[in-house]
Amino acid sequence: MKFELHATDVASRARAGSLHTGHGVIPTPIFMPVGTAGSVKAVHQRELEHDIDAKIILGNTYHLYLRPGLDLLQQAGGLHRFNGWGRPILTDSGGYQVYSLAANRKIKEEGVTFKSHIDGSNHFFSPEGVMDIERGIGADIIMAFDECTPYPCDYGYAKKSMELTHRWLQRCVNRVKETHPHYGYEQALFPIVQGSVYKDLRQQSAEVIASHQQPGNAIGGLSVGEPHELMYEMTELVCGILPAHKPRYLMGVGTPENMLECIALGIDMFDCVMPTRNARNGMLFTTQGIINIRNEKWKADLSPINETLGGHVSTFYSKAYLRHLIINKEILGAQIASIHNLTFYLWLVRQARAQILAGTFAGWKTAMVKTVSQRL
Repeated sequence: MKFELHATDVASRARAGSLHTGHGVIPTPIFMPVGTAGSVKAVHQRELEHDIDAKIILGNTYHLYLRPGLDLLQQAGGLHRFNGWGRPILTDSGGYQVYSLAANRKIKEEGVTFKSHIDGSNHFFSPEGVMDIERGIGADIIMAFDECTPYPCDYGYAKKSMELTHRWLQRCVNRVKETHPHYGYEQALFPIVQGSVYKDLRQQSAEVIASHQQPGNAIGGLSVGEPHELMYEMTELVCGILPAHKPRYLMGVGTPENMLECIALGIDMFDCVMPTRNARNGMLFTTQGIINIRNEKWKADLSPINETLGGHVSTFYSKAYLRHLIINKEILGAQIASIHNLTFYLWLVRQARAQILAGTFAGWKTAMVKTVSQRL
């Protein structure tokens, strides 16, 4: 994997680059739609590629391990062949899912014992085992196994958890070195910075992660309920330490406003379930602001969902029709809203990239943050 840096904004840390993988080139900054179980909910791969123009999607190790299972994925030739997606894929290690299963898991030095949310069966994840699973899934970018701390989190626990994550990282790195990709293309390991919202821990973690000299680096634990100001503060601190010549991925973030602010701090990659999850509940992100399509005010609005955005879905269907579908819980409503929101998110990062390349990002970002965060 190779990362090329094309431009850095003179008034911020915003960067435009290109990430080269075995399944294609990813222009950065980039947003990655979340396909937890190998599918972006309510969105066909054809629409992801041609309408939304997603350059990379996510799969999740925990969910794919439980269903359909590693044996079937390997029999298929990896997740790309199983789900028919020909562009890059990133797999989360399952650390966040283990964090969310607090009542049904036990963390120790060796790894994590947990109960399946599907049938209650017992399972064990070790750093080595997770690397083997991610090898079998076959993603282009694989995440190290970490522990994601909750917010709020006391200093002592955050420190202990961070140190465990660092020890697990060394085991992940060793496992990747002693194994080989299954399907003929490189898999890049990204370590994850932890440390909750404590500056000294975040600094220490960023230094440790950078010292491993992996192809890219990620920042975790900053989408678990902390105030946005703390997210930005920790992100700025960590971006000042992680190497500039490698991509930086802020995990699980976020709103359009969050993305713009964090692009300005030096982040290159984002993922979040928000555009699809909120779409299914009738929240639309548009170039004019945020719409709750369930509101009565849109009942007779026959104008396109977002004409200036472009894209078939956003320009063809009216707000009134989409509201009708959502109110009646029609599956097509979830599909249209999801495609629209993802189209907007990808449009936003493309616009940010163009502004960085043109040297006009800072002023554009300030105006755009106000626009995309207002409620219509």
